[in-house]
Amino acid sequence: MEKLKDLNPELYQKNRTLEEAYKICRDISTGHYENFTVVSRLMPAEKRKYIYALYAFSRYTDDLGDELEEGNLEALNLWEEELMRLFRGEEPNNSILVALRDTVKKHSLTAEPFRKLIEANRMDQLNHSYETYEDLLEYCDHSANPVGRVFLGIFGYNDERRNKLSDKTCTGLQLTNFWQDVDRDEKMGRVYLPEEDMERFGYSRKLLEEREYNEGFVKLMEFEVSRARKLLEKGLELVPLLDSRIKMDVRLFNQGGLRILDKIEEEEYDVLHKRPTLSRGEKVWLFFSNLLKRPVRRFVDEKPA
Repeated sequence: MEKLKDLNPELYQKNRTLEEAYKICRDISTGHYENFTVVSRLMPAEKRKYIYALYAFSRYTDDLGDELEEGNLEALNLWEEELMRLFRGEEPNNSILVALRDTVKKHSLTAEPFRKLIEANRMDQLNHSYETYEDLLEYCDHSANPVGRVFLGIFGYNDERRNKLSDKTCTGLQLTNFWQDVDRDEKMGRVYLPEEDMERFGYSRKLLEEREYNEGFVKLMEFEVSRARKLLEKGLELVPLLDSRIKMDVRLFNQGGLRILDKIEEEEYDVLHKRPTLSRGEKVWLFFSNLLKRPVRRFVDEKPA
């Protein structure tokens, strides 16, 4: 318990009300910058707090894996124990879990996706590179896909078809983030470019460390960007299967990722020396271009199919 308190003692203040717990989750969510909107203004107000609880759990789990000076695995194990006490009906000690317990109960969510997010952070402690693309996909199945499945669950969806399409979007976004941050990740000792792919295109870890931008690297990144693009384009098939309350948000997630991939291409794949991002103007453009596609009947609730 003390190891968890070390990261953020505020979260363990006793006698938090549910309202206070959700406010903490909102503050955590809105206090971090991300490429992709966490909760858009058009998302139903009554659902926002549940998304904040999901995001805060994910953010805090990541911080336990990345921010502690030592004992990260121990902290992640303790965090999972706290999570499972929640699912056994016991009173949480952490404010994030106070909000998450309410979110889980109201939407009949299972422990699996949350445990996967914790496991992804254990994987980060043990693996700093990936031999094959399949290995990387396995990591994404733990680090990214659970978020999408919980997101859908909050809106009443839990069928295989929608979940699989959500996985395409989430894996595509995760890969996009990796290809955007090749330079930054390598500086932290992490390489997400599969070793088999680097070998295929005649590129090496040594060349990466030296920031060697050559034809082999361009071909490698072209290959990886194409993979991520296909996943995001496939993920767009989820949009027509959702009610109007969240169509825009899901479309924005995909299109934001696709625009980052466009920027990587526009820079001729030189992510070794430049980090492609969306400008404020481009984010606004994405928002309003999707707003125009939003059905006029958006204020009428639609039931999940």
